[in-house]
Parts: sequence; C-alpha cells; structure tokens
Amino acid sequence: MGRRRSSALLALGFSLGLVTSPAKAQSVEQFYRGKTIDLIIGYSPGGTYDIYARLVGRFLGDYIPGKPRVVPRNMPGAGSRAAAGWIYNIGPKDGTVIGTGDQSLAVEQAMGDKGIMIDVSRFQYIGNPAVDNNTTAAWHTSGIKTIDDAKLRDVPTGATGGSTSSQYPKAMNALLGTRFKIITGYPGGNEVNLALEKGEVAVRGSNAWGSWKATRADWLRDQKINILVQIGLTKAPDLPDVPLMMDLAKNEDDRAVLKLLSASVNVGRPLFVAPGVPAERVKALRDAFDTMVRDPIFIETAKREGFDINPSSGEDVQQVVRDIIATPKPIVERLQTIIGSIEQNTGTR
Repeated sequence: MGRRRSSALLALGFSLGLVTSPAKAQSVEQFYRGKTIDLIIGYSPGGTYDIYARLVGRFLGDYIPGKPRVVPRNMPGAGSRAAAGWIYNIGPKDGTVIGTGDQSLAVEQAMGDKGIMIDVSRFQYIGNPAVDNNTTAAWHTSGIKTIDDAKLRDVPTGATGGSTSSQYPKAMNALLGTRFKIITGYPGGNEVNLALEKGEVAVRGSNAWGSWKATRADWLRDQKINILVQIGLTKAPDLPDVPLMMDLAKNEDDRAVLKLLSASVNVGRPLFVAPGVPAERVKALRDAFDTMVRDPIFIETAKREGFDINPSSGEDVQQVVRDIIATPKPIVERLQTIIGSIEQNTGTR
C-alpha cells in the first residue's frame, strides 16, 4: 500500500511538472502574444498626461515581443492617486497593466502627504516620453507680463487643486513675494484655460510648456499668454529669456526648497508597472520604450502632431523618484510648511 501511494505521488508530481514547467519557461514573447495591455491614465481625457499616454499607446505594442495590443483607459480621481493605488494594490502584477500618474506624487510622498498610501518608489518605471518644464502663464489682457508684475497686486490664479497648479503659486508667494490669489476647484486644465478666456482668472498656476505648444499653439502665435516663469532644473531651449523659478530664490535655503519642488519635472509623464511584475517583463517593456523613442517613425509622428519628445529611461526615472523621496528632512519640512495641506484634485492635467 505504502509503495503504491509513493509511486502515485511521484507520478502526480511528474505530471504536474510536465504541466508547470512550460509555464515557468514561457518566454516574454510567448506571454505577450495575443494579449492586451491596459494603459491606465490617472486623469480624464484631453490633458497632457492623457495625450502623451495615447501617443505612446499607439506605438509601444509594436516594440514589445509578441506585439500585444495596448489600450488606453482613463481612471481619473484624486490627482491620479486613484489610478496609482489601483495599479499598486489591485491590478494584475503580470505586466499587462501599465500606468501613468502625476509627476508630483514623489514630492507629495516625501512631504508625508497622508493621501499617498503607497510607496511610489516601488513602482517599476518603464520610461518617460518628455522631460518638459512646467510654466506659470498669464492671460494677455491681465496686465501681468512678468513675474515682477505679480508682486504688485493680487492676481487671481486658476488651479485644479493640490497639484503643482497650486503648489507653484504658493511657493512663489512665500519665497519670491508674488501675490497670486489661488482659486482651486477647477476640474481640469481645460477649464482653467476657459476661465482665462472669460477673465475669471488672470493666471494659470501650472501647465507644461509642451502642452501649450501642442494644444494652444494659436495662443502662443497670437501672444495671448505671457509665460512668467518656467519650472525645471534647466531652461527649455526655446524659452531662453524666461527665468527658472528656482533661480529667482533670494538665498540658498530658498533655492533648495524651490529645487525640490522643481525636481519632479524630471519625472515627466512617467510610465510604470506595479511592484511584483517579473523582472524579465519589466526589462522587455523598458527595452521596447527605449527603442520606440529612438524610432524615426515615432519621432516624426510626434513632431507632426506637435509633441516634444525628450525622453528618459525607466532606470533614470526610477533614480529621480528615489532621490526626491530621500531629500533631507529640513528641506522637505520647510516646503511642507509653505504648501500646507495638499488638497486632492480630480481633474485633467
């Protein structure tokens, strides 16, 4: 009886091995062939994150072994935190879900924002199609032509909530002496633009420079907005005369705070997968992204459609996020004091 049971268990184990071994040995190409990748976008349609994600989604599958279909899906809420949380905690951890979320999530985590209930440094970053400076811009009829003009009177400033659209004006009020009067509650950047046209606000607190060029090229052509300041670690090549926010600091301590707030620009429009996705699939996705952004067909399509492509690799984005979260505590605490509580925004960016 005992020998028969042992023989049966060995036979069962052997048969299971025959079933499971091919799955374990399954290549990346075999895994992705015939599959769909959900590209989860943490904002509603029409904003910068959405349009860049959809551009990537049209091409990325062609460079992934097995050529899976990539389908963009919007999951707006709480300034992209809803999408980030779903990917981190609920979505499949097999490489069939890629996400994009707000570039400021790492800064918000560093400041101890209780609304960030995940560790964004544990996302596995695939890449970023555009390191693109943000801007603060004024409507042409507002009388605000330079950042110094914003120090002379209260300036109604449209913001979508606790994102950079309110963080930048708050920081400039505290450290540069501006008088931006921040009006939050707009559901998205498109609504702030409409408020500019109607005269409800004079300034938009934050918008990517590439977004202005891609979605409001006529405003730039007709000089309907004045770019007051750009936010990043280096100047955009085509904004040589617009000051960097951190360069306007009055001392090195203030500069360190503004530099932290500016660092998230280098996160850009990040693409990431959840912790736990197998390393070989992460590598395949990173390699696919890197190949895509070098492909002349992709570059020409992006240029024709008004996109600036200034990519960074997944490894580089990963390091930027880690560096932000590791910022010395005194700098983080000072920025936290300046910005105050971070409201959650739910709009389009």
